[in-house]
Amino acid sequence: MEAENAISIWFFVGLALLVNGALILAAGIYELFQPPTHQVVLSRLHASVWWGAILLGVGLFYFFRFHPRRARSRRD
Repeated sequence: MEAENAISIWFFVGLALLVNGALILAAGIYELFQPPTHQVVLSRLHASVWWGAILLGVGLFYFFRFHPRRARSRRD
């Protein structure tokens, strides 16, 4: 496999973070409107919303920063 046709591993890391962040954020938003019957101790902090948003943001950064089409246009 030639190096110029290789896709960066960071693109796939960004994709994984993006998908996981979107799922966690969606679950956190759902919990805001439908609180669970058994609350955990720090549920008022809504950690799933915060962590989902952070993962989504980092995933978007890595996804667009290391996207294969963008990497090819930088080399040309």
